[in-house]
Amino acid sequence: MIVRIMGEGQVKLADSHFTELNKLDDELLEEMEAGDEEGFRRTLGALLDAVRRLGEPLPDDALEPSELILPAEDATLDEVKDMLSDDGLIPG
Repeated sequence: MIVRIMGEGQVKLADSHFTELNKLDDELLEEMEAGDEEGFRRTLGALLDAVRRLGEPLPDDALEPSELILPAEDATLDEVKDMLSDDGLIPG
């Protein structure tokens, strides 16, 4: 799956990593619903770090369609809320 982190670029991520990412996504959703800004910051950073660590960066000139778009690390809680689906940022 091709994942875009806004403002950074794209990475190719194996489907096998989505169990780990979904755990962080669930935690992020809970923190957002509770209005826990500190927890939200920490977990968003951990989620993006995991995508960077587990994924293979695509070249900057690659024009692959992104199947998943994640917010930038400095996104606000309200900006991320606007990006959410019922499943959080990561479907499943």
